[in-house]
Amino acid sequence: MTTTQLDVKQMGEHVKAVSDPFRNLMEHMHQVIVGQDELLHGMMIGLLCNGHILIEGVPGLAKTTAVATLAAGINTGFQRISFTPDLLPADLIGTLIFQPKDGEFVVKKGPIFSNIILADEINRAPAKVQSALLEAMQERQVTIGRETFPLDDPFLVLATQNPIEQEGTYPLPEAQTDRFMLKLIVDYPNREQERRILDRMANTRIATEIVPVMEPKAIADARGLVDEIYMDDKIKDYIVDLVLTTREPGGPGGLLPDLAELIQYGASPRATIYLTLGAKANAFLDGRGYAIPQDVKDVAMDVLRHRIILTYEAEAEEKTSQDIIKTILDHVPVP
Repeated sequence: MTTTQLDVKQMGEHVKAVSDPFRNLMEHMHQVIVGQDELLHGMMIGLLCNGHILIEGVPGLAKTTAVATLAAGINTGFQRISFTPDLLPADLIGTLIFQPKDGEFVVKKGPIFSNIILADEINRAPAKVQSALLEAMQERQVTIGRETFPLDDPFLVLATQNPIEQEGTYPLPEAQTDRFMLKLIVDYPNREQERRILDRMANTRIATEIVPVMEPKAIADARGLVDEIYMDDKIKDYIVDLVLTTREPGGPGGLLPDLAELIQYGASPRATIYLTLGAKANAFLDGRGYAIPQDVKDVAMDVLRHRIILTYEAEAEEKTSQDIIKTILDHVPVP
């Protein structure tokens, strides 16, 4: 056995031990959430990769409950912010308050100063308020007046939104959607899950409460281990090929010229970074010390779906970004 093989094997054993608390956290979350395995798995990946998450679905599918349950399972700060049309940026990040006694302005910090932020129904607030999150999400800091304040670690924004076709919603600016590592789509439960929801929730009692099962230090340690997950150069090249195909499907080396008229803007370099981190986190949750091409495919849809902007021709043909991504995944050669 070579030194590299030995290192990967030892890494795998270490990964299995460190990833156990995250699987335990998912099991505890399932005490409250019926089904929604992909949602909970995606939330674990975002937590491991220090990446913000956008969760989209119609009302009543446990989006808010899932985020609140995740926060309850971690012994850290949590703030829920309900986004409404009359919300102001100062209501989110804070503002300067004049003190007549001293004749000075003092900083009053907003609810953004916490660890896990639930931005509930984020697309029901206008763009001015949505954009107030940009600095916090990217630089992990907030500027109020002339002062800049660093945010605590971990800091994670989990935003829920209703489908844009619903009444009273505003589309998120592209600059903001690109800052979300993942966009998770929550769909209706199947018949079996619906029946389990009925049996568990159709009563007047408060839902099962989750006790913290993880400390913030465990998250920091796991993130350090995710960075060390082995990824072969061929898989890195595969990730780059996927992202470049979203930009120039019919350009130099492009495999899919028919897609060129359907894509207005492709994925940004953030997609390359998050595909790599997401694939490593997926391997981590699977108890492996190395990433495989399937790890990339498993996270590709959630990483890319909100980063591809379609043309009018695509909308006329009733194509979605998910259709485009599936075509790309089917045609780009897998190492």
